[in-house]
Amino acid sequence: MTFRDWRKLRGERVRKRRMRYVLTICLLSISTLSVASAQHSTKRQTPLTRIELKEAERRLSDMGYWTVAVDGRFDPAMHSALIAFQKWEGRPITGELTQADLEAIRNSTSPKARETGYAHVEVDVDRQILLIINDEGDVRVLPVSTGSGKEFSDDGQMSVSYTPRGRFIVYDKVAGWEKGSMYYSNYISGGVAIHGYPSVPTTPASHGCIRVPIFAAREVSKLMPLGTTVLVYDSVSFVSAKDWAANPKLKQAAVLSGAFTYEAELKKPRSRQHRGE
Repeated sequence: MTFRDWRKLRGERVRKRRMRYVLTICLLSISTLSVASAQHSTKRQTPLTRIELKEAERRLSDMGYWTVAVDGRFDPAMHSALIAFQKWEGRPITGELTQADLEAIRNSTSPKARETGYAHVEVDVDRQILLIINDEGDVRVLPVSTGSGKEFSDDGQMSVSYTPRGRFIVYDKVAGWEKGSMYYSNYISGGVAIHGYPSVPTTPASHGCIRVPIFAAREVSKLMPLGTTVLVYDSVSFVSAKDWAANPKLKQAAVLSGAFTYEAELKKPRSRQHRGE
């Protein structure tokens, strides 16, 4: 064997050793990633116990999120309360209760209304939630779905699915079902109402109305008698009603002056009032 042949053979052996080394590192890396991924997946998919579900449900209820029976069952009310919590806290809106959500629920506080000191209703369009506030400032919170912003046909005319912002008054109510899908409607502006609906997506989807979950619609209507003040707002639009609360005569004057009139709204054809859904 010549010196040149020896060098060539030696180079080939070195290259083979390097290739085996690189291959070993790659296999180890893949194995490590697979194990870590499997562990993460297992952790993520580990179901909560009935005790943990009940703890989360009770904590959500204590914070004001609308639940029914605190029994550790993941029923529609619990699902709705969890979505409202995820919306308020800016968490991923999954409707699924994970260990991370449970920990967040344990360490969170009650949602705060924009205004307190008087009973009223608030609709936060950005968060897509509704808050019912009593005189003491306590809240009950539900997820909602407002106007989608898309065009739709209404009695042959094109309209935009928009939920108006501002301060309003509940001027008309309808008990039970109407138009097939609206349940316990509370009208606040023209055909725009707060009402129960079979479908309440996590994003804006209505024609302008404010949809609430069916299971809570009847109770919501009871908590919103005629004349209830409703504030609808987003991040750039908010109108206070503290002056109405401090001086009810101002609220009455607004009604009588035409800024908001029961009579004008009630005289509108029912078909126009029902454009929202």
